[in-house]
Amino acid sequence: MTVDGFELLGDAHDYLLAAVRGVPDGAWGDPTPCSEWTVRQVLNHARLDQQALVMRITGVEPASDPFEPADATGAKPVAELTAVLEAAAAAWESRRGDESVPTPMGPMPPGIGAAAAALDAAIHAWDIARATGQDLPLTEEMAEALEDIASRIVDFVRDSFGKYAPARAVPEGASRAERLLAFTGRDPHWSR
Repeated sequence: MTVDGFELLGDAHDYLLAAVRGVPDGAWGDPTPCSEWTVRQVLNHARLDQQALVMRITGVEPASDPFEPADATGAKPVAELTAVLEAAAAAWESRRGDESVPTPMGPMPPGIGAAAAALDAAIHAWDIARATGQDLPLTEEMAEALEDIASRIVDFVRDSFGKYAPARAVPEGASRAERLLAFTGRDPHWSR
């Protein structure tokens, strides 16, 4: 399957925004599939990750460490997230024709970098949707598109940065989405 990383990024950003729009007012402090993080912290982590992935392109660093996300959101989380996602998408798009771009994981083709950002956005969208009881599953189509990039970067990030959850065992007959979630350290059947 040939995947356009830029198109995939747009789809993943839409998924993340849909999940954030669906968070009920009182659910920001609820637990999530990300061990020890609340919905608010996962949102902040996702936002900071998008900034971190393009910081070597834009020169703009995240406001804080993505792995130590602040336990606060502004008054308008959707608007704040939208601004970050638009800036990140524009940064990737500005480098579309380049042979490689600098990232925290080393130089990579811009389409691969955009796909890496898509993987991060989609997984955190699932975390937020799952934690808040939204019917927004990670689709089989998106999971299939994200499998290749996950196989390229997740183990590298685990080994290099030591801050990525270990992969989980995948039961026989698991769907693509369940396999991808388990590979990224999520329990595909997590519930509160």
